[in-house]
Amino acid sequence: MNYTELKRRFISAENDVRRGKASRNQEITALTEALAEGEVKPAEFSIRALFEAFVEDGESIVKTWDPRFRGHGAVSLMEAPDAVSTSHFSNITGQIVYSKVLEKWTAPSLIGNDLCTTIPTMFDGEKIAGIGGVGDQAASIGEGQPYPLAGVSEEWIETPATIKRGVIVPVTREAVFFDRTGVLLERVGNVGEGIAQNKEKRILDMCLGITTSYRRNGGAAQATYGDTHTQGDGDNLAGSNTLVDYTDIENAILLFDALSDPNTGEPIMPNVDTIVVPTALVATAARILNAIQVGNTANATAPVGANPLKNIPGIGNLQIKSSQYVSRRTSSATTWFIGDFRKAFAYMENWPVKVGQAPPDSHEAFHRDVVAQYKVSERGAAAVMDWRYVVKCT
Repeated sequence: MNYTELKRRFISAENDVRRGKASRNQEITALTEALAEGEVKPAEFSIRALFEAFVEDGESIVKTWDPRFRGHGAVSLMEAPDAVSTSHFSNITGQIVYSKVLEKWTAPSLIGNDLCTTIPTMFDGEKIAGIGGVGDQAASIGEGQPYPLAGVSEEWIETPATIKRGVIVPVTREAVFFDRTGVLLERVGNVGEGIAQNKEKRILDMCLGITTSYRRNGGAAQATYGDTHTQGDGDNLAGSNTLVDYTDIENAILLFDALSDPNTGEPIMPNVDTIVVPTALVATAARILNAIQVGNTANATAPVGANPLKNIPGIGNLQIKSSQYVSRRTSSATTWFIGDFRKAFAYMENWPVKVGQAPPDSHEAFHRDVVAQYKVSERGAAAVMDWRYVVKCT
């Protein structure tokens, strides 16, 4: 649907309002849904045309801003007829702002959200209580005898404090008068991209072990990857394991065999479904995983056989995740990671990206010629839930 169709729907909705068949809320909802559902694109609109169409007497108001207009400056935005309800204009442009922000927020080049489980929370960092596994405590029970009670061990982890991030995007008189739709969309896109990149780096810093935050049972924060750990010892760091062929993936997977539940001693059995590599190793990872036949790099005379990774449950379907940030955050073009990331990491989210609309503000309108303004914000923090489910290889 183009701008002409949107305007037609607006006029139709206005007529329904006058006939009492719809409320103004329904009118705006119908219009914003078209933007939210992608029926129309932000770039298809003229911000000046929107102002003139959706603000009552909007065309006349814009004319008063023209220096060629007789009596220029005599009518202000706040003094116009019916207080020039800019709510329609603000709601529509607000949806345009949100659509543009969301476009950048969900860019396919970002991999952070795929590496963690989003957990909504009402707390600013929290102590997540849990119960350790009971392990293999099933006992033989004689006929008519009571079942034994399984012992449990209380445990908890502490997640980092959440942090709010955001910025305000104003729509100025100049943006409307000079019809700077492209400038506005570019500015909004930069805002969305900036907030998305900030979240991406924070998640990757947690998943790649740059940030140290894992705290279990009141212990000190410890590194995510290491040959030893102070809280539930184990080795999830494969040094000198450069990604060259299938044997390097096998070396990493074998580390999981030695990792156990700290309460029961039972193996953790991760769902190894993701491999994270720097861009320099994307082609190598794809070649290893997609190979039909492989040889033995250590023995050139050994027979060629089927790719052994295809026969390991789950491994043959490994998802390759990569971005330029991987090497930038680790300062390495050869370090890679493999495991069950969504089991190991979480994003503790107070609220996702939101676009708030400011109420009419005579101070801003008078001092800065701001017609409308929008606040873009999000709040959350990445957290390590259990380091045992991912292995780092260098």
